[in-house]
Amino acid sequence: MKQTVEPSALAATWDPQALYDKAERYIQQVHGLDSDEWDHALWSSLALELLARAALANIHPALLAEPDKAGSNLVSALGFEPIEKKFSPRSIAVAEVFRRLAAMLPDFSAEHEGFGLQFTGRRNAELHSGETAFDGWKGSSWQPRFYQTCAALLSSMGLTLEEFVGADEAKVAESLMAAAADESAKAVKGDVEAHSKVWQAKGADERALLLAQAELWATRQSGHRVQCPACGSPALVVGAPVSAPVRKLNDDEIVERQEYLPGHFECIACGLKIGGLSRLAVVGLADRYTSTQVYDAAEYYTQSQDEWDGYEEDNNER
Repeated sequence: MKQTVEPSALAATWDPQALYDKAERYIQQVHGLDSDEWDHALWSSLALELLARAALANIHPALLAEPDKAGSNLVSALGFEPIEKKFSPRSIAVAEVFRRLAAMLPDFSAEHEGFGLQFTGRRNAELHSGETAFDGWKGSSWQPRFYQTCAALLSSMGLTLEEFVGADEAKVAESLMAAAADESAKAVKGDVEAHSKVWQAKGADERALLLAQAELWATRQSGHRVQCPACGSPALVVGAPVSAPVRKLNDDEIVERQEYLPGHFECIACGLKIGGLSRLAVVGLADRYTSTQVYDAAEYYTQSQDEWDGYEEDNNER
């Protein structure tokens, strides 16, 4: 028996490689953006949808075809040319993509599906309504689940997070996922409650004095300023850089920004100290922060970097 009709090259609509390449293109847009800002979440949500479509198409492109009366979408997804006039291929909605993935990929769990639906749902509200759906949504509240979901999709295609987001961001992702999975870290809530009770037992004058001391200390020390979860006083988190510094020329100044991942918290008012990203995540202090330094442009380019070691950091940027 001779096959007389042979499939041709897939349209980009159905091609898993084209879909993955576009997902990679979108995730690259988050580089240099603050992890807590709305545009970081928006680009991430766009990348996740394309990554999910790539994973489904990698099982079989026909799984992306939206059902239609003529069957033209299925015909196209199989690599054939539909006879329908003015045909334009249409794929299924992203919600159905996640449902099919959950039904077909053993490592793509109901939790991954649920996060995908929630994340792209917010994206739809951001793009198609007056709602600012990503404003105020801290990165630490969605990034661990985002990376877990991406990792499950990438694994189904024989790929890794490092290939998708780069080596530096992959290390951050692994830390965030490990912190989210650390059940023992939840014991830190007891430490916070204990310090809160001791704080409340102090007299009003003593609390006022300690608060003033904490205000001064948090301003002068190096780190990122936050509010203590036990007493509400100004406190600091410090961490390690997770990206190379980014420098931009702004009028006559060089503005240098570098992103950090917290690793330690300290409040001198009530004495609370918390170490480890997983414990910080439990009390909402695991968000990445940005350190900013400003240099005079003329002097920056004429003097060595060592001469700026005494420059004071801006430790209050959110």
